[in-house]
Amino acid sequence: MAAAMTKQERDSLTPDQIIEGLKHGNERFRSGKAHAHDYLAQKRASAAGQFPAAVILSCIDSRAPAELILDTGIGETFNARIAGNVTNEDLAGSLEFACAAAGAKVVLVMGHTSCGAIKGAIDNVTLGNLTGLLARIKPAVDATKYDGVRTGSNPEFVDMVARTNVQNTIDDLRKQSEILASMQKDGKIKIVGAMYHLNTGKVEFMS
Repeated sequence: MAAAMTKQERDSLTPDQIIEGLKHGNERFRSGKAHAHDYLAQKRASAAGQFPAAVILSCIDSRAPAELILDTGIGETFNARIAGNVTNEDLAGSLEFACAAAGAKVVLVMGHTSCGAIKGAIDNVTLGNLTGLLARIKPAVDATKYDGVRTGSNPEFVDMVARTNVQNTIDDLRKQSEILASMQKDGKIKIVGAMYHLNTGKVEFMS
């Protein structure tokens, strides 16, 4: 755990192996057996170059730091964070860089339970620039089939919308980025979704 991932190590892995590695990392996190990372050594090892295996698009929520809950070290994953784990041209471009230019083989879109951005979109919150961001989530609200109370105060509905929103983000990425869609079609990368459960610490991979 003292050294950062090397190009040779990353290039030897398939997308499926990388996904399995992330799953095992979450299992270590949940069991309290996370690796004893030597971050200073990883910093030194990665200073001359980086070779992350995956890029993670997740929410800014302080309770859901992707690197920690997946037990990854410095130089292992690119991490893009935005409220509600939505995408736009800038984020799509960042993910294109991570995969097409820097060699990452997995794009993981990760939502989480009890998401404040999801609640805001459901309840039509307006607040400066946040209003436009939440508008990107509202299609997930409309697309979620649910017969119960459809408000941000209903945890079950919030989490169902969050799950729909993850899939919408994946669909949006494929539409926004011919590069990522083509790489996935050619088997060079995998684009997958996940939900992080705040209560249990489990990352549930959806696809």
